[in-house]
Amino acid sequence: MSDHPPHFHRLGPRPISPGEAADREALRHLVAAYGHGIDRRDWALVRSLYHDDGIDDHAPYFTGSADDYVAWLPAMMVNWRATSHAMLSALYVCDGDHAQGEVVARAWHLTADGTRQFVAWGRYADKYERRDCVWRFAHRSFILDHAEDLPAAAGDDFGSAGVGTGSAGPDDPVYARLPLFESERKSCL
Repeated sequence: MSDHPPHFHRLGPRPISPGEAADREALRHLVAAYGHGIDRRDWALVRSLYHDDGIDDHAPYFTGSADDYVAWLPAMMVNWRATSHAMLSALYVCDGDHAQGEVVARAWHLTADGTRQFVAWGRYADKYERRDCVWRFAHRSFILDHAEDLPAAAGDDFGSAGVGTGSAGPDDPVYARLPLFESERKSCL
């Protein structure tokens, strides 16, 4: 006989233990760190998010090991002047040291010449494992739901003269404004 009430669904409302809440928060942090690492071109951070035997699946563009994915990223990302990966919502199912998550995402890309915007709307289908008390990606894949290819506004300030303008890499204003972020980035070089 099941310990679960009738109509129980692990993705539905239910009591969540403090341990599961902590696991979910660790997974949310992992997913947010991925977006930051990609957008700031912090390849050391991105690599640290995967287990050594982790797999990334961005088919048809790339499918392979975490090491190969991080090696592939710089050449691919040179096509984009700026990117913004926003994780919009996430559902997780935890089972001991294994978890799976569906993470709804918007990935905005500005072409290197600044003339076009590409926006991918989709979901990450993630498999996570906790090893040595730390959650990391075991397998990450992207599912594209919709894409937009749009003209970009002229100029780097996007009509917001005087506002700090984001950039890929270590020159992004976040590092000047958040010194703990800057010191973390430098400590991993």
